[in-house]
Amino acid sequence: MKESTSSKVVFITGASSGIGKAIAEYLQARNFIVFGTSRNPGKQNSAFPLVALDVTKPETIQTAISEVISQAGKIDVLVNNAGVGITGPIEETPDEEIKKAFDTNYFGPINVIKAVLPEMRKNNGGLIINVTSIAGYMGLPYRGIYSASKGALELTTEAFRMELKSFNIKMTNIAPGDFATNIAAGRYHAPVIKGSPYETPYRNTLKLMNQHVDEGEDPNIMAETIFKIIKEKNPRVHYKVGEPLQKFSIALKRILPDKLYERILMRHYKL
Repeated sequence: MKESTSSKVVFITGASSGIGKAIAEYLQARNFIVFGTSRNPGKQNSAFPLVALDVTKPETIQTAISEVISQAGKIDVLVNNAGVGITGPIEETPDEEIKKAFDTNYFGPINVIKAVLPEMRKNNGGLIINVTSIAGYMGLPYRGIYSASKGALELTTEAFRMELKSFNIKMTNIAPGDFATNIAAGRYHAPVIKGSPYETPYRNTLKLMNQHVDEGEDPNIMAETIFKIIKEKNPRVHYKVGEPLQKFSIALKRILPDKLYERILMRHYKL
C-alpha cells in the first residue's frame, strides 16, 4: 500500500552534494518540504534550505533539529545520508582516522536518530531511512573499516526498528553500490607507503575502487528509491540499489562457502 506524501517534512543529512543533494532535489520537486544539512551551509548554493549540522558534533544535531521544528513544526522522514569513505590497509590506517570514520558513519547517524525520535513520538509516527552501503554486507580488502562502519549501522537498524514498532515509527536501510559522486574526493586514503608490504596490492586496489566510483550509476536512482520507500506503508528491512552484479554479490555471500567467496573477492581485486 502507498502512503500520502502531501506536506511531509523530510530532513536529510549530508545534502550539500552527491546522493544527499540528489535526494533532496528529487523530493522537493515532488512537493515534499525538504531540509538538508551541511557542515558549512553558508558556502553552498542550494535550491532547498540547508541547516548547519556536523554529525560528529552532537550539539549541532540538536540545534539543527530544533531549527527545522521551529520552521516546519515536525519531521516526518529522516534520511541519514551523511557519511565518509575510508581506504587503506587496516594495519597502516591511523587509529584517529578509524575513529573519525565510525564517528561519521555510525555514531553520527545513531545520535541523529536519538535526537529526532522524541519529535516523531510527539507526531505519533515517522520514518527513518539509514543510507548504508553494499560494502557493509562483506569485508572488502582495503575498505575494511568502511565495511565495518556501514555493516554496524545495518545491524543496529535491524534491532532499532523492532524497538520502535510500538511508537508507529518505521526504520529501514538502503544500501547503495557505486554511484558517480564526489565521495572519492572526500574519502580518507591511507597513504601508499613506498616499501610497504601492502604497497603494490593497495595501489592497484585503490585505482580499481576509484574507477568503480567514476563509472558508477546516476544518484537519481537512489533518489527514486527513497521516494518509493517513503510512499510504502510498511517498508522492508533492507533495500539494495546498484548494479546487478553488486547486488548479486550479497546473495552469493549467503550461499557460497566462506573460503570460495573470499577467493572470488580476491580475484576481483586482483590480489
